Amino acid sequence: MSSLTAVRRRSKSERRGGYWWYIVPGAIGFLAVVVVPFGMNLWYSLTSYRGVGDPVFIGLENYQRLFADPLFWASFRHSVAFIVAMAILPTAIGVVVAAVLFNHISPRFGSKMASFLRATYYLPQILPIAVAGVLWKWMYQPQYGIINTTLRDIGLDGLARNWLGDSDLAIYAVMNVLVWLQIGYTVVVFMAGLSRVDPTLYEAAEIDGANWWQQFRAITLNQLRPEIAVVLITTSVAALKVFAPIFVLTRGGPGTSTMVPAYFSFSNFFTTTKVGYGAAVASVLALMIAVVAVALLRYQTRSSEGFDDGR
Repeated sequence: MSSLTAVRRRSKSERRGGYWWYIVPGAIGFLAVVVVPFGMNLWYSLTSYRGVGDPVFIGLENYQRLFADPLFWASFRHSVAFIVAMAILPTAIGVVVAAVLFNHISPRFGSKMASFLRATYYLPQILPIAVAGVLWKWMYQPQYGIINTTLRDIGLDGLARNWLGDSDLAIYAVMNVLVWLQIGYTVVVFMAGLSRVDPTLYEAAEIDGANWWQQFRAITLNQLRPEIAVVLITTSVAALKVFAPIFVLTRGGPGTSTMVPAYFSFSNFFTTTKVGYGAAVASVLALMIAVVAVALLRYQTRSSEGFDDGR
């Protein structure tokens, strides 16, 4: 019996050892694409380097300068606004739109109509950021852009603005674009989540006299808690590292009114050639993204466990 047990254990050990080979390609890719560049970035953040010549080690001087830089802190405040635009608002709007499509449009007009509208909402997600940026820059153009032209045509000339050229309005104009870009993602995820909800829950609620809003609060939001958590995690992390929309629309301007950490780091790397300082910005940003991602993942895990226990 003991020999049979030993054989079984050896067989299991051999199988487990064989599985590790499947991890090797991914591990090599992770090492080459993430670990090594991040290690190099950390090293450059401890140096004074302008992209040419030899880096000069200066210790934590870049970080001391960074934490005393008001532009650095302003860029993170702007990131909070973009979290609202990329995570909170699209999530709230997406839940409502998905519920309307799933509970009203699909039963009354058919699943094909609901699928068409869902694809329409998702269209901005498949557009390249450069294309979307050119489109919105044309719409925001102060002289001949469609927004100001429409306002003038209907007699609201006083509302026409230089949307991307006004330092007080630029961040809200960019936030509007980010909301437009993200809604499709949330609608698709939430409609997928609603497809697993038992229809009898809505039927029972309707028999009990619950209106749409009561059904939405008691059933839809409760059943979509796992999807809402996942969407908030992914979109919040994306908001912290947002770069392409800022690069295409405003380049961090006017002035520094739309500066974000990713573009601040890029600007130091390639505009002012302060590579060491830009590397310090990138290192702090990576650390903050990791902390936020871990915190949100832990919250999502606790929420999922509570959801499973409650169900």
